[in-house]
Amino acid sequence: MPAKFDDISKKATAVLNDDYQVSGYQLKTKQKTSFDGAVMSAQVDLWGAAKDNCMTPAKLTWKLPKPLGFSAITIDKLEMDKTGAFKLEALSEKLYPGLKVNCKSDLTDIAKITSGFTYTGLKDTQFMFDTKATAPQEFTGEITRTQGPVTFGAKLTHKNITKPDLGLNFASGPFFGALTAKEGLKVFTGACYYKATQDLQCAASYTMGGKADGNISVGLAYEIQKGLSLKAKIQQDQSVSTSVKHVVSKGFTVTAGAKYEMASGKSTYGVQLSIE
Repeated sequence: MPAKFDDISKKATAVLNDDYQVSGYQLKTKQKTSFDGAVMSAQVDLWGAAKDNCMTPAKLTWKLPKPLGFSAITIDKLEMDKTGAFKLEALSEKLYPGLKVNCKSDLTDIAKITSGFTYTGLKDTQFMFDTKATAPQEFTGEITRTQGPVTFGAKLTHKNITKPDLGLNFASGPFFGALTAKEGLKVFTGACYYKATQDLQCAASYTMGGKADGNISVGLAYEIQKGLSLKAKIQQDQSVSTSVKHVVSKGFTVTAGAKYEMASGKSTYGVQLSIE
């Protein structure tokens, strides 16, 4: 199945961006229940910022695969954040083979309700479409397709119909490369990935044009041993970030990291505990 358009570069960007807990302290928990497979997740930011007026701001998320035993609809996300704001995402995959219909709402403003679909009934191709229920002209659509070692796609909205965002990636053995063109085909981002050994992965990305013009990131991920991995990267602002992820035991993971900005001498660090 081809990736979503926004994930075309993911194999490289995952090495550069995922699992870097370089600021703050966070506790994540996830518990599956026997109530029709319902899953409850919590994210607590310990010692929150003074502006939050709370030392443990939290976000609670529920997933209900069969709400009240009704299997035709899935509540994929029912979330309440630290401000008391809600997010609801519901979907159904029972209407037609390969078709997934979704609806999203903040449970407050009817103008923010969106609905759409994902269709994967055509081999190696994925169509996605979303629009506001009260303003159907404000839409987002995308198509991605895999052809051999290449995945390519386009994403358009009501604002860029004549010049949609374009992207493609190519994978061959240990090599992976991706290129996207966005913002009216004026901002180009390239990303590459190389699996040097079974335990060592390297990646880099560069952006040309737009507000992020000149942004570059180079990093690596190294599996020291099973359940223990190290990541490090350096960016164009002369900042260096490192992170260590340790699966202490099944369902209990610790991620710790630090970031040092050579230009200013500023440093930050953070820890995340994940229990599920």
